[in-house]
Amino acid sequence: MHSFKSLVLAALLVFTVGSVSAAELRLAVAANFNGTMQQLIPIYEQQTGHKVLLSSGSSGAFYAQIQNGAPFDVFFSADSKRPELLAEQGLALADTLFIYAQGIPVLWSTNPNLVDEQGAVLKQQAYRHLGIAHPKNAPYGLAAQEILTQLGIWDKLEADKKIIRAQNIGQAYSQTASGAVELGFVALSQIMHPEVKGKGSYWIPPVNSYSPILQKAVVLESATNKQLAKEFLAFIRSAEAGEIIKSVGYGLPTN
Repeated sequence: MHSFKSLVLAALLVFTVGSVSAAELRLAVAANFNGTMQQLIPIYEQQTGHKVLLSSGSSGAFYAQIQNGAPFDVFFSADSKRPELLAEQGLALADTLFIYAQGIPVLWSTNPNLVDEQGAVLKQQAYRHLGIAHPKNAPYGLAAQEILTQLGIWDKLEADKKIIRAQNIGQAYSQTASGAVELGFVALSQIMHPEVKGKGSYWIPPVNSYSPILQKAVVLESATNKQLAKEFLAFIRSAEAGEIIKSVGYGLPTN
């Protein structure tokens, strides 16, 4: 028969072991993938008992922060270029690079009658402002610039000061959703959210009108537990996570 003291010691031992085995992961996640990651994290935490700390923002800003020593474990970028550069610079593990999603830009308005199925509203220019993420910081912003350039209206929109640049795709979405701009280029995943889906009007540009938005993730050299970070990426590559990523408006990687 165990004494009360031995039972207390056993309980303390279990608590200590559990505390040691649980760990924290610090993620730097591109703004367009923020909502999706918020769906994935609770599943991972429930399965593993680990805690995930999520920071969301523009890929360009995260890239600069990581170069300056920001303490993240994993970087989920909205492009492939920045994670690859970090690997080349010795700031990320090259063998962990992989495409976790392919982004799809859309022209969207909360006005259900504004955006037509061909996107002709852009050339008609019967709007005051068009919101986009900043092309220098965000791949979705660069895609928007490429689409408008192919349509032959980028220079005119610039000259007429109709283009409003947001810091990232999250801010571009917020400006459009609030009506601060009549329409904007956002991520399809953002308007597929259950609270937004079916509201307003949108147009999906042809895939040949912009460079593919191949979103890569990578484990960073600053990761405190690189094995745990790799295991999280394995979870993101799982069929379970893939179904969620696909359901919210992303293309799935082929690798």
